[in-house]
Amino acid sequence: MADIDGPNAPKQFYSDVPQPSEKFFLKGSNSLDWGMQNRLSRIFNPVSGKTVMLAIDHGYFLGPTAGLERIDVNILPLIPYADTLMITRGALRTMVPPDTQKSIVLRVPGGASILRELSNEDLAVDIEDAIRLNVCAMAVQVYVGSEHEHQTILSMTRMVDMGLRYGIPTLAVTAVGKDMVRDAKYFRLATRICAELGAQYVKTYYIPEGFETVTASCPVPIVIAGGKKLPELDALKMASNAINEGAAGVDMGRNVFQSDAPIAMLQALRAIVHDDETPEKAFDLYTELKNK
Repeated sequence: MADIDGPNAPKQFYSDVPQPSEKFFLKGSNSLDWGMQNRLSRIFNPVSGKTVMLAIDHGYFLGPTAGLERIDVNILPLIPYADTLMITRGALRTMVPPDTQKSIVLRVPGGASILRELSNEDLAVDIEDAIRLNVCAMAVQVYVGSEHEHQTILSMTRMVDMGLRYGIPTLAVTAVGKDMVRDAKYFRLATRICAELGAQYVKTYYIPEGFETVTASCPVPIVIAGGKKLPELDALKMASNAINEGAAGVDMGRNVFQSDAPIAMLQALRAIVHDDETPEKAFDLYTELKNK
């Protein structure tokens, strides 16, 4: 058969150049499928290896909490400054423009409100809907040590199985009930359980003593929750400490959308997470942007 390139077309196969076999940049993710790695690389910045997630999913059990009364008014202006939105499917469909290029982490459990026992929840979103919404990860709450520990752990494992089938990562969120001790021993246990059972990354709380042992003993990336609203400098110090002690990012909600200047706060967080800025200089940036 004739060579369709023609007899004189030069070819270069670069036989002296070996094909690279690079490792994926994210901790514990080398064995994941291409699609799952691609989704994770849209959540985590491949250059810094970290992420700034904006958590706005609180309404699924809290209702219209302060700062989230109107997502279309209060939150949409913040989207350009976050790497990822953590959101429910109802809010995503009704209020987020479909032309957004930001990655989406979808909250998938439900079943209890703030008026009841929060750990008594189950999966409330089908994997097919996550696929329809083109999300990059699915977030499942896990209540280690709670009354309903068993069902929340199994909910996470079911979502991990479905996610593996379709190439969508699972984010395990280590919830802490009112009576649970927030210390390194507990979070080492909770995060390790989530990772051992297949979660591709874990969200947990920062603690000032021993947090580096939590990140070191967890074989997948950890992002920290913001928790209750703190003064801006304190929130920035917490983010900086977490990053310096092994966290791969932050997932903050109230410390952003309840801030006096949410856009400035997000930019200050980005300076810490992606640019290794000190909390003091990040706070100076926050103050400068706030006063513009």
